[in-house]
Amino acid sequence: MITLGFVLLLMGAVLAVAEAHVPGGVLGVAGGVALIAGGIIVIATLGGGAALAVPVGVGLGAAAGGWALVTTRTAASARRMRIQAGAESLCGHVGVVRSWHEPAGQVFVDGALWRARHGWAEIDGEALHEGDPIVVERVSGLTLSVRRAEEWELIA
Repeated sequence: MITLGFVLLLMGAVLAVAEAHVPGGVLGVAGGVALIAGGIIVIATLGGGAALAVPVGVGLGAAAGGWALVTTRTAASARRMRIQAGAESLCGHVGVVRSWHEPAGQVFVDGALWRARHGWAEIDGEALHEGDPIVVERVSGLTLSVRRAEEWELIA
């Protein structure tokens, strides 16, 4: 019986660690239940009474559940954040046309010159000229897809 308790404790710890790597809540709950059951079985098998086994088991389960909750919330908030580094972070940023010769040109965005082309929706629209404000729609390699900025996007 003591072997079963130790297996449950080990399995509970592994599931709690797995929850940190694959956050979703299910592994953390399963790990907490395994820790509670394993703790109660080990303490009861070693001669401890229920007065000792139950509080220790519940304490282990609460610690695992708290860990799972913190990990899941941290991962969920990280998924909602915008990309903050690399070329992909330029999407939505406002820049200025430096030179434009249809269908492409150069734009100045976030302190750097980039090759740019019209976004798909503006191919038939009015041509861009030097000094026009633009908004980055997409990044494809080192080329930006841009469109003319609207008035409300320039107010900052």
